[in-house]
Amino acid sequence: MNAEVELYAARLYRVLDKLVESVEGLEEAQLNWRPPLPGANSRYVLVAHVLGNLEAWVLGIACGQAIDRDRAAEFAASGPDAGALIERARALGRRFNAALAALPEDALGEQREPSKLLWGEGVPEQRTVREALMHAIEHAAVHIGHIHLTRDIAEAAN
Repeated sequence: MNAEVELYAARLYRVLDKLVESVEGLEEAQLNWRPPLPGANSRYVLVAHVLGNLEAWVLGIACGQAIDRDRAAEFAASGPDAGALIERARALGRRFNAALAALPEDALGEQREPSKLLWGEGVPEQRTVREALMHAIEHAAVHIGHIHLTRDIAEAAN
């Protein structure tokens, strides 16, 4: 794995750790509570969505693996505890390690044509592998902020 890919990998592992920390030890009501705001999501939904996006952009777009994403299901997700989310985050870390290690040295500048399934909202546009990895990290960081705000709103409501 070249130095630039190692940097992206380190950031991705840190994102996964932050996602696990954000839900670890929470009870069902805490995980699934939604702020009383239009379109607001629970912590469970936000983590499920970020994990889906990471899988799509890192493994699907950047690494070219066949990924079957159900984005709508991410926003309907709920659970009795964080176990499934935590296991998925840990499994993604292992999958990222193998996929990123297998990227050829010169792959970062290669163009990828994302499918609508992996892209999410809007019209898919070509991205380089580098851009796909950067997008995955940036998108996750934004939603980690949302998770923290949701926690703060929940604590203020109680």
